[in-house]
Amino acid sequence: MSGHTTVPFAPNRDCGEGPYEKLIIKNAIMIDGSGAPPDGPVDILIEKNIIKHISIRGLSSSQLENAHVIDASGMYVMPGFVDTHAHVGGPGQGVSAEYVNKLWMAHGVTTIRDAGSINGGDWTLHEKKRSANNEIVAPRIYAYTCFRNWDKGDYSLSASDAYDYVLWAQTKGFDGFKFINRWDPKAMEIVISEAKKQGLGTMAHLSQTTVSRVNALDAATMGLGSLEHWYGLPEALFDQQIIQDYPYDYNYSNEHHRFSEAGRLWKQAAEPYSDHWNEVMDKLLALDFTMSPTLAIYEATRDVARSQYADYHEDYTLPSLWEFFQPDSKSHGSFFSNWTTKNEIDWKENYRLWMTFLNEYKNRGGRICTGSDSGYIYKTYGFGFIRELELLQEAGFHPLEVIRSATYMGAEVLAKENGEPMEFGLIQQNMLADLVIVEENPLHNFKTLYGTGTMKINSETGQPEQVGGVTYTIKDGIVYDAKQLLADVKKMVINAKEQRTS
Repeated sequence: MSGHTTVPFAPNRDCGEGPYEKLIIKNAIMIDGSGAPPDGPVDILIEKNIIKHISIRGLSSSQLENAHVIDASGMYVMPGFVDTHAHVGGPGQGVSAEYVNKLWMAHGVTTIRDAGSINGGDWTLHEKKRSANNEIVAPRIYAYTCFRNWDKGDYSLSASDAYDYVLWAQTKGFDGFKFINRWDPKAMEIVISEAKKQGLGTMAHLSQTTVSRVNALDAATMGLGSLEHWYGLPEALFDQQIIQDYPYDYNYSNEHHRFSEAGRLWKQAAEPYSDHWNEVMDKLLALDFTMSPTLAIYEATRDVARSQYADYHEDYTLPSLWEFFQPDSKSHGSFFSNWTTKNEIDWKENYRLWMTFLNEYKNRGGRICTGSDSGYIYKTYGFGFIRELELLQEAGFHPLEVIRSATYMGAEVLAKENGEPMEFGLIQQNMLADLVIVEENPLHNFKTLYGTGTMKINSETGQPEQVGGVTYTIKDGIVYDAKQLLADVKKMVINAKEQRTS
């Protein structure tokens, strides 16, 4: 099989029960993903992989007959989470697909958009098919390719080759395209236009090597589906300049330069709620433009110690991934040598301005999705996704708006981009049975969704105890014990550490 990966394929599925002819989730409090408030207790009837009925009054005896029942009394049920910016490992991380997939599923992520298929196009399409058939423990995969996966791919795509590139991707079975680094604007415009005709999506990381020619508003006007991270957005908001105020010794390939100066970018944009700021936002809204901000992946820039010493690293971060995170000029995102107090202060202000834009965009009806980009900058898979929920709340989102971004909004953009009906992301009759069941109220505290849980005083004993974590993740009607998935990952980490000391 062609490709450019060292990431092992996931093994055949070794856990998960179902799908059942009838599965009933009984007495759960439902957070349906639409933004509606919690409701219940409800009974949810699932036949194989489809939600058939939701009842607040209880199901009939005929509906209950011969059903497998999950008693969810006192528990909460949500749609499965959608990670709109994900990678299944990556070059240099030394992780397996099984490790990554089980961490995602253990945190309730049932769908991912693989941004760029960086393990190789054939590799991603192979795993996409196996996941669709539930042959492996994995979220469903939307495979977005990058240019280097094409046989003709080198450093740049010419306008004359753009039509052939789209035809190749459509024939191979990709779901869309990711743009990153240097792109000929005309070629980009052709790919976006042709992708729409073929029912393929588009997403872009508008890097600093691109934004002087194509900023976020330019790309949105071309018809780009979604903006990843935030690159290109402050540049669209410039009102005193065209190009970022780079130091004269700046080198984009030096990631310390790149991220130090990125932390000063939002200060160079128009003031929040100013005429130009509002004008750009209104234009993006009119274009139905989607943003997947990936707040969590850059969080270490404003507080590196918090990310370095997160409690999950000891048990759930593989030693090879931990080494990948360490300061190293050759590893992407590993730039924290001599990271200063001033750098962190700059990035805190950067986040304040960025979050202000995101929250107002959401308030005016804009689509904000939840992407993690985990596997870099001290963010371990699964855990990074939950941190994204917390950061959206920090940005001003109500917890119900956060859940909506993590479920309904992600599912909606994938359906819209691919010209499909929305089949998941909402607890509703005839939707796919992708669900998350938890014991603690996530709206009260998103920390309870971490695999490591959070500390809480037991009201009866007066003693502190660790609570939380996902109880069940259901994908396509197959029920997974989320805590067992975490135990599997913990064992992988223990074995990897033992192999290094033996």
